[in-house]
Amino acid sequence: MDKSLPYPLGVTLRSDDAGGGLNVAVYSETADAVDVAVFDEDGAETRHRLPNRTGHVFHGIVPGGVGTRYGFRVHGEWEPGEGLRHNAAKLLLDPYAKAVEGQWGAGEETFGHLFDDPEARNDADSAGSVPRSVVVDPAFDWGGDTRPHVPMADTVVYEVHVKGFTKQHPDVPEEIRGTYAGMAHPAAVQHLLDLGVTSVELLPVHQFVQDSHLAEKGLRNYWGYNSIGFFAPHNEYSASGDGGQQVREFKEMVKALHAAGLEVILDVVYNHTAEGNHMGPTLSLKGIDNSSYYRVVMEEPENYFDTTGTGNSLNVSHPAALQLIMDSLRYWVTEMHVDGFRFDLATTLTRQWGDAHVHSAFLDIVHQDPVLASVKLIAEPWDTQGYQVGGFPADWSEWNGKYRDDVRDFWRGQGSLGALTQRITGSPDVYEADRRSPLCSVNFLTAHDGFTLADLTAYDEKHNEANGENSQDGESDNRSWNCGAEGETDDEGVNALRARQRRNLLTTLLLSAGVPMLLGGDEFGRTQGGNNNAYCQDDEISWFDWKNRDEALLEFTRELLRLRRETPALRASWYRGNGLDGSPDAVLSLRADGEPMRQEDWDDANARAYAVEFSAQDSATVLLLVNGAANPVEFTVPEAPAGRWKLVVSSDPQQEVGREVSELLVGEWSTTVLRSA
Repeated sequence: MDKSLPYPLGVTLRSDDAGGGLNVAVYSETADAVDVAVFDEDGAETRHRLPNRTGHVFHGIVPGGVGTRYGFRVHGEWEPGEGLRHNAAKLLLDPYAKAVEGQWGAGEETFGHLFDDPEARNDADSAGSVPRSVVVDPAFDWGGDTRPHVPMADTVVYEVHVKGFTKQHPDVPEEIRGTYAGMAHPAAVQHLLDLGVTSVELLPVHQFVQDSHLAEKGLRNYWGYNSIGFFAPHNEYSASGDGGQQVREFKEMVKALHAAGLEVILDVVYNHTAEGNHMGPTLSLKGIDNSSYYRVVMEEPENYFDTTGTGNSLNVSHPAALQLIMDSLRYWVTEMHVDGFRFDLATTLTRQWGDAHVHSAFLDIVHQDPVLASVKLIAEPWDTQGYQVGGFPADWSEWNGKYRDDVRDFWRGQGSLGALTQRITGSPDVYEADRRSPLCSVNFLTAHDGFTLADLTAYDEKHNEANGENSQDGESDNRSWNCGAEGETDDEGVNALRARQRRNLLTTLLLSAGVPMLLGGDEFGRTQGGNNNAYCQDDEISWFDWKNRDEALLEFTRELLRLRRETPALRASWYRGNGLDGSPDAVLSLRADGEPMRQEDWDDANARAYAVEFSAQDSATVLLLVNGAANPVEFTVPEAPAGRWKLVVSSDPQQEVGREVSELLVGEWSTTVLRSA
């Protein structure tokens, strides 16, 4: 008798006591039958029909074990006008596959329809052009692995690409550069420790598909926002092989980073998949149960409701899609030991019936889940249909796009002191009214999408010619300033100003209340040559250039992070007053003459200089002197709490502070940071 189970979904190894083999379970409301296609070492295929159905889950026991290569063939109606896209000629990836071997081709055989007749079913077999799902051994010796559990107030996020980080690292062995093993190498880990970040946020590592339109141009999807396997580590980042070895290598990377006290946060793409719109290929969910897993247009179910700009959106109003997402999240926490998630286009996941909602099923399910209660949850709070900064629950943090925009504006001479202060103090205008804390704000100035810090200060315009789209791609409103020349220049004055601006921006970011996020490579001046949309540049444009590091900028960044780490006043968990009532926990804004800022000062659009004093119980006090004017400004420095101020860092290399200081000249376009122990 078949004693198979309808849960867990996907393929599960059965114990010897249970008779061995594989328990296979596939959810589909619309399929007529499901075959499991198993492939031997020579590629020969054997099909096993799943004999049982419990509710909408087809299940059965199939011969096999660790290393079994397989896929699904799903039988059912082909009626695109009804949202039905079953086609048993297409070998489908198991949505719950823990590993993927091989890559996808882009030929017509991988599409469920004919190119010249999208309503007609394409009966060409796709097995020769698609990868195999692989059964993996879940056993792994974690050796007492302990999660760092870094408090949000102490967290410094480092956004980084697994491949780009070490692809050109001279101290990482060549055979493991650009891989999970390379990320775990002592030389790579040591850079992170010396820098002073606490948490690495990895660009997508879920198995993704290379875009056919990029392949035609000789380009590749570098960022990886084209997921198809929500449980499988992307196989191209494995130095040890893709027949399941990538799972062990990923775990070894996590274990090594944890041993160094570093958290691992995954940038996850649950809002859409690589199957695209009605003209896209049939690779997995589309052929299993199209209208359960994807949101289709109600009146035109042959089309997809798209809020991601990719052709489709996951149907988070359906239990099957929600279960897939939640099972995936729990798997990465329990089995892969990751410490948190950054949700790409998270607003799409809150669209229960089209509109974004804080009490959507997705957010409610996450909120009550005990496994996810202990990990970091970070939202990218927008999608193509809406901007939702400040709209997520209190236990979430958000990429704060307002922080990026307002700070960039100020340092290019267009923003106000009032807006800058809101961002420096943790964006109370966004979060405080809802009793959310500054820690809900992930502050960032640059990210993978857009200019690097070096390019933000060297280009007024994007230069995306290498992408092959006539620079029509990428954001045109960059809020950048080239400081007087476009791109590389020999002008010493321009280069000096750029160096100050990079330090100004880093100082603002790393001293602001909230959770700072540093784009990997910004700490030493990584450039992409003005390309602000390098998603398809899997080459030297995107890879870290370790040989040409700006060592002075790197040391400046390290010093700022040391200051933040050693000064509780810079790591506020809640909003603080101005200290005029005598409270020791305060953020006080002062005019250049040392007097507290008044309303007329905030209303002065021409005001470009002021000071911010950060204080807290049992903490040193920090004084940030900001001059965003094109001329030097003399500051009256308030009395130091501990008798004297000590110069910590300044973007002006000529700045000096003596034993006692009551007045200080701060140069044009510069910041100076003083500390009183």
